[in-house]
Amino acid sequence: MKRLLVLAALGVGLAGCASDEVKLKQDHSYIVEWIGERPLMDYAHLTVTLGADGRAYGNGGCNHWFAPYSLDGNKLSFGKIGSTRKLCAEALMEQEHRFFKALETVQRWDISPIEQTRFWPAEGKPLRLWLEEG
Repeated sequence: MKRLLVLAALGVGLAGCASDEVKLKQDHSYIVEWIGERPLMDYAHLTVTLGADGRAYGNGGCNHWFAPYSLDGNKLSFGKIGSTRKLCAEALMEQEHRFFKALETVQRWDISPIEQTRFWPAEGKPLRLWLEEG
């Protein structure tokens, strides 16, 4: 009987953990670490902030960007991305262009085993992000 009670208590405890749904944080910045198969260039600071109002924005490494987004459970998509028009070094501009293209193909998100946020396109490797501290 005692064993049955311990198993039941353990089952209830685990069921409680399973129902804790992980959510993306809104109005808090994420820092991009990888775009698909490539890490970011040194000193590039790409960010994503998902506003509670359905607008996403951040830094593309050279320009500030903005776009509408839709979030429903683990489904995530971004609309057409707009940005400022500052000109930077060619390599930085190429990386920013890849970042914007990657964002426009995102279809879902998840959290990796190492607690990293990932934005997945229909095909290929994900954008990998960390929640900005502070």
